[in-house]
Amino acid sequence: MPWGRYLRVLAVLAVLGIAVFPLYWMFVTSLTTDRELFTSSPRLFPDFSLTGTYSEALTGPVPRWLLNSFLIAAGTCLVTLALAIPFAYGLSRFRFRGKVALVIGLFVTQMLPESLLVVPLFAIFRTFGLLDSLHGLVLVDTAFVLPIVVFVLKGAIDGIPREIEEAARVDGCRPLGILTRINVPLIAPSLAATAVIAFFSAWNEYVFALTFIFDRGLQPASVGLASFIGELSTPTQTVMAVAVMYTLPAVAFYLIAQRYIVTGMTAGSVKG
Repeated sequence: MPWGRYLRVLAVLAVLGIAVFPLYWMFVTSLTTDRELFTSSPRLFPDFSLTGTYSEALTGPVPRWLLNSFLIAAGTCLVTLALAIPFAYGLSRFRFRGKVALVIGLFVTQMLPESLLVVPLFAIFRTFGLLDSLHGLVLVDTAFVLPIVVFVLKGAIDGIPREIEEAARVDGCRPLGILTRINVPLIAPSLAATAVIAFFSAWNEYVFALTFIFDRGLQPASVGLASFIGELSTPTQTVMAVAVMYTLPAVAFYLIAQRYIVTGMTAGSVKG
């Protein structure tokens, strides 16, 4: 094997190690005793006789927190794509008054931090009875991730030749049919990528979930995980165990979506 190929393999392994090692260390820490945890030479490999930490965590509210996070993230993903596809198609294909102002407004929403909008949104949510509800969090998470998803999909639709749509119109296809039967299949890779963006944005959201949810049974895992950290003591092994369980569903979703991204890219290249 030539040296250049060895160096590329080593570079890939180094990057992979840097990316994976925090997750591995989180898992090792969850299976470490308190005495070993604070020694100068901590354990490098997990002690599988200490898996009781995971059993204890699963008997508490952790499964409910993970389910809440999944419902919020999946709902945000579906609502965002349902709104963003026609929104992006309109911006890409139609001219209308106020279009530039609308685009600038979308840009501005990305510049505002969540902490700045918590108070006014709290007042709005209280007025409409959306506090302490999962669908309320779906709405606010959708509002924050929708602009970036719209811009990504608009760029993808811009790349589709208009001649394809004109040919479909000649064959009698209506505008809704052009969107759903022509554009959506051709932007499948972008749809998969934006689905990942929307899912992870809602899965990791913390500020609105902490402010708008009071019922402990409705809390997502991001807020529930933080509740283990106390002023006097913190169960480090439990925190790491819950963090591992909190990370695995997101990694699984990414791996599944990645497969569809590759499939969509291949399909798009054939159709183009």
